[in-house]
Amino acid sequence: MPGLIFGWRTALLTVAIVQLLVIAAALTRPIANRRANRTLAILLVVLAGILMPWAIGFAGFYDAWRWLTFAPFAITLAVAPMLWRYVTAIVDGAWPRRAGWHLVPPALQLAFLTSGFLLPQGAKDRWADTAMGPYTIVTDAGTVAGLILYGVAGLRLLRRYRLRLAAQRSDDARFASLWLSRAIAATLVLLPVWAGYALWDAVAPLGYRRLMGLYVAIAAFALYLAIEGWRHAALPFPALDSIPPGLPPARDWRAAGEQWAAQTRAGGWASDPGLSLARLARHLGTNTSYLSRALNDGLGIGFSAFVNQLRSETVAAALRAGDRRDMLDIAFDAGFASKASFNRAFRTAFGQSPSAYRRGSNHE
Repeated sequence: MPGLIFGWRTALLTVAIVQLLVIAAALTRPIANRRANRTLAILLVVLAGILMPWAIGFAGFYDAWRWLTFAPFAITLAVAPMLWRYVTAIVDGAWPRRAGWHLVPPALQLAFLTSGFLLPQGAKDRWADTAMGPYTIVTDAGTVAGLILYGVAGLRLLRRYRLRLAAQRSDDARFASLWLSRAIAATLVLLPVWAGYALWDAVAPLGYRRLMGLYVAIAAFALYLAIEGWRHAALPFPALDSIPPGLPPARDWRAAGEQWAAQTRAGGWASDPGLSLARLARHLGTNTSYLSRALNDGLGIGFSAFVNQLRSETVAAALRAGDRRDMLDIAFDAGFASKASFNRAFRTAFGQSPSAYRRGSNHE
């Protein structure tokens, strides 16, 4: 191939692109969360497209084949709305209302690039000299603004989801606190990097090589989304609309809460790692609205915190009794699903780590 150089920059970005496309194809297969997974697959293709001009540009493709100018690979304005569509599809089980309007800016970007790409070579070169500078500034500003606006909207949606889940499920951390929160956090980490490079390039054009740091950051962000999205592809996220927020009329909720807490301890139901508000309500012979009100208004505690407190009490009792098994074995038997949730809940309940509590119990 004339004048092509396949250096480390091209190799690095090409490896990332291939991995993104492979995982995107794999995400079309799981049955669970099908709409969300396919949305993520499209997002990964978009991110691979953003990396593509730089992978081939470092190799000299644009110098060897000038007709590639304006090739519509990088639709940067699609990143934020597609991530928002993915988060909404996971949480709500559907895309956001008027979802098509969110894709108008990336559609216009695609139309601009495609129309430039179809021009004759001479006109294309003249148009590139005139339009590419303003185009880069506008799309970079739009991408950064989108990451901010959709990132904030995603955090608000996740906050509602966490609150609703914590009132209904004891394993809420599996759905609310980990993957989706970290996906939004990764977006907010990428934001200042992208904004900083965009501003720097607008003031003093950086050229291909000095922008490599930005594209490494985009590749890292994309691969994180791809790998974690694939890991959680089959996790049955409860849809927000299926988690009822309603509350029943007033009664002596404190007395009811204390009674139901005693019954839950006696029944050992907290040891079920998938215990939900509905399942516990069935054990207690009540309904979810009454149980939720008894916990929140009567005992001043959410459902997830209530169950994890009972599990922590079970672990503490085992430690006081001299149980010498591995700490995680005791925790899992008590109903905890992860080390992180166990340590957090135990410290909240007893003001110290489980290992410190075990050492203190040994000295009694």
